[in-house]
Amino acid sequence: MMDLFKLIGAAGLVLISIGLLLKNRKAQDILYISGGVFLELYSLYLGDPIFIVLEIVFIASAAYDLVKQSTKTR
Repeated sequence: MMDLFKLIGAAGLVLISIGLLLKNRKAQDILYISGGVFLELYSLYLGDPIFIVLEIVFIASAAYDLVKQSTKTR
């Protein structure tokens, strides 16, 4: 089971890293949110309260930016 959560955490890290390389802001935000959710699952598995809160803030920030960008283009 531990290996599954390590894979989930690694997938989150890869998604966020790919997002850093992209120039498309919407795609970045989607990858950040997806990667953040995977890392949140991993942090919940670890039970690390600091990492849990950090991921919640990270996901909320990326989601806010995605919504802000979506309303800007209308």
